[in-house]
Amino acid sequence: MKTATVAIAPPETSEYAPYYSRYISLVESHDILATLQKQVQATQVLLSSLSEQQANLRYAPDKWSIKQVLGHLIDSERIFAYRALRIARADQIPMEGFEQDDYVRGGNFESRSLSDLLEEYETVRAATLTLFRNLDAAAWSRRGVANNNQVTVRAVAYIIAGHELHHMQIVRNRYLPG
Repeated sequence: MKTATVAIAPPETSEYAPYYSRYISLVESHDILATLQKQVQATQVLLSSLSEQQANLRYAPDKWSIKQVLGHLIDSERIFAYRALRIARADQIPMEGFEQDDYVRGGNFESRSLSDLLEEYETVRAATLTLFRNLDAAAWSRRGVANNNQVTVRAVAYIIAGHELHHMQIVRNRYLPG
């Protein structure tokens, strides 16, 4: 696979809305492309051994199942990657936010097999990595507006990685304790 030709340092706090610091702060590596690549295997290892029954588990009545969490990660990554693409291409048209609960309700994730969702997750991540690996240095620092907030492409990459880290921590702690 092609590797980035530029170093991609973590974003400054001025590059994203304060809400996203909860995700970006979870990313320890300064090699965001390697982090995104490594997450594929880590998520596969964590989830692929689960039964369908385990994958449909909710740790509380009003919480998502593991399949819904994975579906949420897939949908969110698609949206974030789309934002990164538009910003990287210097599109200055503001982008709307999205309501994650509506996406999960409409995603029909629990009717799908866990293996199918994991395959889709891998495919989406491969597309995201291809996009990021082929950006030039200028694209990484471009700013756009998403959900009424300024954000850079670099911040979006870190948000994607941190968002997944956040949700996988919840899966480990709430769904798969012990």
